[in-house]
Amino acid sequence: MEQQSVASVSAPNLGRQAPLVVVAAAIVQEGRLLVVSKQAAPEIFYLPGGKPDAGEEPMKALARELDEELGVVPLEPHFLMDVEAVAALEGVPMKMTVFGAQIDRIPLPAAELADMRWTTGRESDLQLAPAVRDHVLPLLRESGALAG
Repeated sequence: MEQQSVASVSAPNLGRQAPLVVVAAAIVQEGRLLVVSKQAAPEIFYLPGGKPDAGEEPMKALARELDEELGVVPLEPHFLMDVEAVAALEGVPMKMTVFGAQIDRIPLPAAELADMRWTTGRESDLQLAPAVRDHVLPLLRESGALAG
């Protein structure tokens, strides 16, 4: 994905609770986005990524999370967008920084992951986290990165 759009979106009325901070990767290959599900909620699919450790830079956190979850290294990661929404699993305010990236090998789910899929986001049998469905997919469609 060569698009390097910069976007910031937010959901209204998230309250004053400190948001859950997350970094995630939008990995698109052949017009499909890589999404993963966690063992804690195997029916909901998210972008791969996770929470930075204390003091950890976002790019380092992204590389660590992709290695732990999928055994891959992000190639040419670049800022794509910030999303403020409610975290699907935790139900709390979340600030997700999304990086566009390619990966160095075929991903294999590990760690707390239950499954992974490549999606256009239009499959009726796939439940996407609201932040992915409402914010990331529209940007990727607008950029022409996704098929269908």
